[in-house]
Amino acid sequence: MSKQKPAPLPSGTVVGGYQVVKKLAAGGFGVVYLAEDPEHRLVALKEYLPSSLAERALGELIPRVKPDKQPLYRLGLKSFFEEGRSLAQISHPSVVSVLNFFRENETVYMVMNYLQGDTLQDFIVTARDLKRDKVFRESTIRSLFDEMLRGLRIVHQHKMLHLDIKPANVFVTNENKAVLLDFGAAREVLSKEGNFIRPMYTPGFAAPEMYRRDGSLGPWTDIYAIGACIYACMQGYPPNDAPQRLEKDRLNLSLSRLRNVYSDNLLEVTEWCMSLDPLARPQSVFALQKELARETERRYSKLTFSERVKLQLENLKSGAKA
Repeated sequence: MSKQKPAPLPSGTVVGGYQVVKKLAAGGFGVVYLAEDPEHRLVALKEYLPSSLAERALGELIPRVKPDKQPLYRLGLKSFFEEGRSLAQISHPSVVSVLNFFRENETVYMVMNYLQGDTLQDFIVTARDLKRDKVFRESTIRSLFDEMLRGLRIVHQHKMLHLDIKPANVFVTNENKAVLLDFGAAREVLSKEGNFIRPMYTPGFAAPEMYRRDGSLGPWTDIYAIGACIYACMQGYPPNDAPQRLEKDRLNLSLSRLRNVYSDNLLEVTEWCMSLDPLARPQSVFALQKELARETERRYSKLTFSERVKLQLENLKSGAKA
């Protein structure tokens, strides 16, 4: 029987002067609420509440944490608080704005701009369900990721990593601006220190080094996830996760299906970002931006006869397995 998730704060609850309107989303590490500030402006309020460590009954305010889980809970809480403090120093349209952060009820709350629009994941799923030939046009992908990379570059300049870039954490506002949400510092700390059976990552978007306790994380780790997001924008589905790819890597084959649909440059950039070896990827956002800006050199190569045969055989094998 699966463990019950801790209950969210009920509507009307006031924490730090902010009144909860309703729950917007909940994940394994926290709950996001729509709330009103003291001037009745709408904000997004994120509460640190890791479901693997804390319990909370309906109507309660303070999470209950068993004594043996307290050190880990406090370690994640400290990381979440520090992340809020760091993000509050960043002012960029492509990075979620942290307006305030505070401790209360033996946890931490982060107050952010309330954005209206949809996640990149919502757009991908809609396009996939409509069975469009292309999930996104190439010009849309380039413009969207150019915005995201400008924001990510500022994040890296502040000596921070995102560590959880995926389409569900990229918000596209009603003004068509891309904004990075939901940084993963607390998640990463708990994954590394908590001896969890499964790594707490979204399959397909986490770089191989995130699955190793001794993995060296850096800008290249976020860049892998950027490549995986571009892949999802072209294919409509996430790539195979890193452990699968380490056993048998089909990335090149999957990307070759998109030849003549997307430019060689975009496919090459995606493969470069998603190199299994961290040192083989772009080592900085600037290096990636420079390559993505070369869209004037767009070429579209058709598949050779032998590549078409290889793809047909792979499709037959996949059909047989299904």
